[in-house]
Amino acid sequence: MNIAATIAGELGVKESFVAAALKLMAEGNTVPFIARYRKEATGGLDDSQLRTIEERSTYLRELEERKETILAAIEEQGKLTDDLRTLIVACETKARLEDLYLPYKKRRKTKADIAREAGLEPLTDKLIEDPTADPEQLAGEYLTEGFEETKKALEGARAILVDRFALDADLVGEVRERMYTTGSMNAGVVEGKETEGAKFKDYFEFSEPFEKLPSHRILALLRGENEGVLQLNLDAGDDAVYEGLIADRFDLDVATSRWLADAVHWGWRTKLSISSGLDVRMRLREKAEEGALKVFATNLRDVLLAAPAGQRATLGLDPGYRNGVKCAVIDPTGKVLATTIVYPHQPQKKWAEAVRELASLSAAHSVDLMAIGNGTASRETEKLAGEVADLIAQAGGTRPTPVVVSEAGASVYSASQLAADEFPDMDVSLRGAVSIARRLQDPLAELVKIDPKAIGVGQYQHDVNQVALARTLDGVVEDAVNGVGVDLNTASAPLLERVAGVNSTIAANIVAYRDENGTFASRKELKKVPRLGPKAFEQSAGFLRINGGTDPLDASAVHPEAYPVVARIAEKTGLGVSELIGNSRVLTKLSPSDFADDNFGVPTITDIIAELDKPGRDPRPEFKTATFKEGVDKVSDLKPGMILEGTVTNVAAFGAFVDVGVHQDGLVHVSAMSHKFVSDPHEVVRSGQVIKVKVMEVDVERKRIGLSLRLDDEPGQPAPKRRGSNNGGGRTGGRNSRRDSNRKGGLGRSDHSGGSMADALKKAGF
Repeated sequence: MNIAATIAGELGVKESFVAAALKLMAEGNTVPFIARYRKEATGGLDDSQLRTIEERSTYLRELEERKETILAAIEEQGKLTDDLRTLIVACETKARLEDLYLPYKKRRKTKADIAREAGLEPLTDKLIEDPTADPEQLAGEYLTEGFEETKKALEGARAILVDRFALDADLVGEVRERMYTTGSMNAGVVEGKETEGAKFKDYFEFSEPFEKLPSHRILALLRGENEGVLQLNLDAGDDAVYEGLIADRFDLDVATSRWLADAVHWGWRTKLSISSGLDVRMRLREKAEEGALKVFATNLRDVLLAAPAGQRATLGLDPGYRNGVKCAVIDPTGKVLATTIVYPHQPQKKWAEAVRELASLSAAHSVDLMAIGNGTASRETEKLAGEVADLIAQAGGTRPTPVVVSEAGASVYSASQLAADEFPDMDVSLRGAVSIARRLQDPLAELVKIDPKAIGVGQYQHDVNQVALARTLDGVVEDAVNGVGVDLNTASAPLLERVAGVNSTIAANIVAYRDENGTFASRKELKKVPRLGPKAFEQSAGFLRINGGTDPLDASAVHPEAYPVVARIAEKTGLGVSELIGNSRVLTKLSPSDFADDNFGVPTITDIIAELDKPGRDPRPEFKTATFKEGVDKVSDLKPGMILEGTVTNVAAFGAFVDVGVHQDGLVHVSAMSHKFVSDPHEVVRSGQVIKVKVMEVDVERKRIGLSLRLDDEPGQPAPKRRGSNNGGGRTGGRNSRRDSNRKGGLGRSDHSGGSMADALKKAGF
């Protein structure tokens, strides 16, 4: 098999590009590096395409290795024919390969094997050849030890015939495919589980064709079955169709011979339907997992690439009632300046004291932003932050901006070894407030410290293959980090670890070198870091940025290997490199082809010129926040017809969850996203996006909120059936999984003096 050609055909790209990508990967080059800096070789294949190539090549190599193993095994048996070899070599799937190998596979002795050893195979052949013959009479001629009665002899002959059905690769494949394409999944509730399994109510009487089942419904059904609530039945369809396939395949006259007809029926019901059903289950699970991984990857990418508030002094607030609101002030670089715990809520209700303390703290450190975690007591704490901000403004200062952010994974981080190493003397509860503040400044830099599975944007994430999940998510994080770039002089070890070519050891060594020698003055200095060899430098250098270094190009995405190209461009324009950077007037007039050579083609030169125009450009969107409606703090405050602003917290196959500030996310079903048909909710919204929605229905008791993106919809109108909206008890995302809620508003950096602001507050009586 030509692996490159096969993958190229699947992706619709040139074989030479796939072959080049595979060669580069084999040489130890990373996906981000290939995607960014080897476009000429790969034809500009992007991160996603390269990862598909990586995964498919692994599958196809395993397939080829399995072919070799099977060919050797069959040849050892002396049963390998030229025709069989051709069939095996031509296999494109592991399933087809295993079908062909089945007759030659070592197995436990079956009823069919015992019957063959007893000499009953000729009886089977005669029953096929002469459908008009009397089976009892024929069987009487083959009675032997173990098969002393005609009934047993006929059962032995049937076992042989059924075994032939089960070992016929073409038949097995055809039956399996027909069942998948024409069959359906039926589900019903297990008797007595109606109340306990109410979350699966939509599936108590359920039927849908296999091919039409979306991933979230498959996973919900399987979860319901696993929890003992649902009884699943894989309905293949009309038995007669399959029995006809079997009879035709073996040229059996079932119309004449009742015995043959019964044998075919028996073979279908006891062998082929069962094996095909198992295969359908496996295919459905694979389909479901693929869909779930795609959803998770897309959501994670959106969350990681959410707009950063930027380097500004921030007060992080981790809300709570009894245990208080944990508070941490960080400077523009993320360094912790102060921590405290206030108790404004029940049962202590020290509201005024909390306002005074936080106002003084904010003023003393010139706080620009107040990051409020979106968990328990979030809206109450948001009100507290609003009062603090108003007080500062009344005292003559610049009003800090309160912003509700996701606290998903903050508790995971605070209890981690990483947090303990970073803050050995800080109480665990306060570390969460630090994380909340930092993720507002730079979501990507902070979220890389947390297991992606703890960020709360998955769909049935615990029901999928965990190895595949980890591999997929690691790829997303790697692509996100390298797509944005990393400040070499401020990045943490966990962030550096995600840079192409940098492992945990090298990341730790970079930080250690920085601590010992001070900031890096140039990318070249990276070569002095222990264990960071030429290959690691090649892979990582373009993604590591140095602001204010000796070479202005070190702050850009231009790779050091291409610095001579920039020198040529500068020489031709008559400008210095510093004068060239950001000079759109000059750069827009340049033709990339004028600078292309054997090493750097037009695609790379085009990227270089674009980077010179806007060096170190952050691909993330502009920072915006949602403004929650005043007086709408809990589900019972919602009324149908309300138009609210909210933040998308999670996007699933069936719709999007939106935080509208009531401690419970509402659902915009895919059918309520547009006046046009929407096949994929990601086409309309993304995680972290600020949107306007209309409240369509509110179920206070069940805490369900129905929303619509169609603001002209009228509540009370018939709504589309929401299969999958919260099915299977498996809605992931939502208030209980905690999430990111970036709010709207352009924020200017505060220039006021912290000391004078504190004085002003004291004069005001605080």
